[in-house]
Amino acid sequence: MSKKKIVLVTGATSGIGEGCAKRFAQGEYRVIITGRNREKLENLKTSLEADGTDVLTLAFDVRDREAARKAVESIPDDWKDIDVLINNAGLARGLEPEYKGDFDDWDQMIDTNIKGLLTMTRLIVPSMVSRNSGHIINIGSVAGDAAYAGGNVYCATKAAVKAITDGLRIDVADTRLRVTNIKPGLVETNFSNVRFHGDTQRADNVYRGIKPLTGDDIADVAFYAASAPEHVQIAEVLVLATHQASGTVIHREK
Repeated sequence: MSKKKIVLVTGATSGIGEGCAKRFAQGEYRVIITGRNREKLENLKTSLEADGTDVLTLAFDVRDREAARKAVESIPDDWKDIDVLINNAGLARGLEPEYKGDFDDWDQMIDTNIKGLLTMTRLIVPSMVSRNSGHIINIGSVAGDAAYAGGNVYCATKAAVKAITDGLRIDVADTRLRVTNIKPGLVETNFSNVRFHGDTQRADNVYRGIKPLTGDDIADVAFYAASAPEHVQIAEVLVLATHQASGTVIHREK
C-alpha cells in the first residue's frame, strides 16, 4: 500500500480553507488543519475523521511567528513530511479610500496575507527542498492583478502574493517542487462579512445579482493542481464566476 500524502491548510476553519481540507481528505490525503479558532478546528476534525481521514489540528494565528514556529515544531514525526502546503489564511478589512484607511486594518491584512504566508513558507518549505519533493499552493486573488476602488491595501497584499509566489517558483526551479498561485474572483464565504466588520447587509450586497464561486470550487482547482503529473506545474490560475470578467467588471441580474 502506498503511503498517504499529507496536506497542511492554513485558515482551514471556513471558506476556501475548509473546502480544501475536505477536498484533499476526499482525495485520500492525511490533513493538517490550522486556524485561530480551536473549537472550529476540532469540529472540522471530527467531521473529517468520521469519513476515515487522519487529521491533525494546530491552533495558532499565522501573524504570530513564534506561535507558528512552535506549532510546526510540535508536528509529530510521522506527520512532518508535508507534501502540499496551502497558504490560504488571509482577509480583507475595510473598503475606504486609502487616505481614510484604518491603520489596524492595514496591519491585519499585511501581517496575515503577506507576512503570515511568508512565515509558513519559511517553516515548511526547507523540508520539502531537502526531500526534493513538495507543492506550495498560495491563495491569491484577482485583486492582485489590478487595484479597484477602496481595495488599495488589500489589492497590494494580493499583488505581493503573486510576486512572492513567482519568486519562490524561481528559487526552487532546480528542484522537483511545484509552486501555484490560485487567484479567485467573487467567492461567497465569510470574506465580505469580515471585510465589513460584521455588517451582514453590506456583505450580502457584494454577491447581489450574480452566482458567485464557492470555497469548494476553489478547493477543486487546488486539488487539480496538486494532482497533475509530476512534470506538470500549474503556475497560476485565475478563477472567476461566469458573469465576472475581471476584478471590476461584473454583470448583475436585475
